[in-house]
Amino acid sequence: QVQLVESGGGLVQPGGSLRLSCAASGGIFSINAMGWYRQAPGKQRELVAGISSGATTTYADSVRGRFTISRDNAKRTVYLDMNSLKPEDTAVYYCNLDLRLLGSYSATNYWGQGTQVTVSS
Repeated sequence: QVQLVESGGGLVQPGGSLRLSCAASGGIFSINAMGWYRQAPGKQRELVAGISSGATTTYADSVRGRFTISRDNAKRTVYLDMNSLKPEDTAVYYCNLDLRLLGSYSATNYWGQGTQVTVSS
């Protein structure tokens, strides 16, 4: 059974930094795209950053230049380095993986459990 375990959220002051991690385990053959989304109270979930299997990255305009997404395929982990954090970055952050299970010929999408990031003085 696939598990996605997120870590690294917390409370940080404006201008500070955090690193989020999302580790996948359990019956995985391969991982295609990996991404981070966020959802603030009263708002829709939005894509923050994504990274393809070939390491091509994409970012929301609001975070470009401040956030960096990366992946470690050997560890089946995706990271989000967040710098120069702003109060408007406050949200629950979710990882999202498009992966292929052992014995399967198609990809399936999985979500992490979410981790709270709060930017406040």
